Amino acid sequence: MKEPIKVNEYAQHITETLKRGVLLNTNGDKFNAMVIGWGHLGTVWGMDTFIVYVREGRYTKAQLDKTREFTVSIPLDKPDPTITRICGSQSGRDIDKASAAHLTLVEPSVTHTPGVREYPLTLECHILYAQPQELSLIPEDIREKMYPQDVPSTDPMANRDAHTAYIGRVVSAYIIR
Repeated sequence: MKEPIKVNEYAQHITETLKRGVLLNTNGDKFNAMVIGWGHLGTVWGMDTFIVYVREGRYTKAQLDKTREFTVSIPLDKPDPTITRICGSQSGRDIDKASAAHLTLVEPSVTHTPGVREYPLTLECHILYAQPQELSLIPEDIREKMYPQDVPSTDPMANRDAHTAYIGRVVSAYIIR
């Protein structure tokens, strides 16, 4: 069962939990979940939105570009360390993350991207806009810390690549019960 929610009533929980890691889910060639710790919940163009940032070389980026949608799955309690480890350090190109992390996928309401029962607070989003970062415009101290150029892009924990910001319109929000 899905209990519809008003996003603004959960804004504090969402933004506080984001710092510890939530799941960004895609469903292009197959379902994929990636742990994210950066994002924005807010209002853009008069709509409830969630903005996610995804590095250029990530499997998730190819999925987002293909489907133009995503879900964000947020735990109601602390993030599960097993889910965080698997979905935060391995590529969906190489493994079936739903199986490896023992995720229970829940049929979406509006999009084609499932939610995750283990992280029940769910935002379904359609992408309204995508914008690649221009690293030269980021302050040098942040650029050096967050985008060191000595880590190959092929490394699973690579951080040399810029992000693309995806503004997603929240088209459905609920808690999986």
